[in-house]
Amino acid sequence: MQIPHDTRRALDVVVALVNTAAEAEQPDGLADIGSLREFVREYEISDVGELGARDLAGVRTVRGKFAQVFGAPNPRTAAGLINELVATAGTTPQLTDHDGYDWHVHYFAPGASLGDHLAADGGMALAFIVVSGEQERLRRCEAPDCRRAFVDLSRNRSRRYCDSRTCGNRLHVAAYRARRKEADAGPSEQEEVVHGGQQQQGADHP
Repeated sequence: MQIPHDTRRALDVVVALVNTAAEAEQPDGLADIGSLREFVREYEISDVGELGARDLAGVRTVRGKFAQVFGAPNPRTAAGLINELVATAGTTPQLTDHDGYDWHVHYFAPGASLGDHLAADGGMALAFIVVSGEQERLRRCEAPDCRRAFVDLSRNRSRRYCDSRTCGNRLHVAAYRARRKEADAGPSEQEEVVHGGQQQQGADHP
């Protein structure tokens, strides 16, 4: 699947944002303004001013909306959520080549809050996926103890885990050990059945 560079970057931010949500034993990755600043720095989000409590609340709200898109049962539901996101953000497409990057499109309005910034750019990136007929690529990890979001960019849409080197390998190892345990237990169980039958036969014929 061919995805423009700026769209791919926006999708990376969407996925990272969704995965900051508290899950089971994982604490909220956006617990305070300091962690929000770190998120902005790590993902090189441009045109961000001084951040405050309102920004933190706004970004958490957008995070929840993005998560709903990943959980949408069909493209129509996903489209409705995305339309609401970008409409609320006041989408204003602009061509830009800031910070040495080639020309690309920003969808957030000048002076937009961080929440609207993420909603506009992330919402349009998700719109690209839906318009391409690829909504099923917006997935959650299938590992029983992991629900991290990811975008399946494999050629045949076969990716099942957020990270094959962690969740994938861990489940493969667990399945292998279970098979080995079953195989090791098999002969013993069969032997018990045989011995049990012989003992019963001996009881019938003293």
